Amino acid sequence: MATEQQPADVEEEITETFGMVPPPLDTIPEDDMVGEWHFFQKYTVGESEIPPKYRELMGLAVAANIKCPYCIHFHRKAAAMHGATDEELAETTSLASLTSRYSAMLHAQETDLDEFKVKMAQVADHLEEQAADD
Repeated sequence: MATEQQPADVEEEITETFGMVPPPLDTIPEDDMVGEWHFFQKYTVGESEIPPKYRELMGLAVAANIKCPYCIHFHRKAAAMHGATDEELAETTSLASLTSRYSAMLHAQETDLDEFKVKMAQVADHLEEQAADD
């Protein structure tokens, strides 16, 4: 039977990874840290289906929309560390603003979601037809 990691072991692993236990990890209750670290580690410094640069660019886009200066700082630096160029960072922030902009317009206009889905399927069909003709 595998031995479950203890909070002290997790704290040591975090310190080895980052040189310290950074915020907000330093505020998580000890009894929650073992599970939290596994999740955080996988998607922040580990391997997943999405390459790290793209995960961080997505994080930056979300951070820009929720207007969190901590998250913006973290994800910009992490994306750059994983090879994101200044151009990619700029494009990410522009794309993030489009999502907020058009979402606000759709909500303010009380666009019917089912009708929207039908129209987006028609747009997708049209774009696929155009791509097939090229």
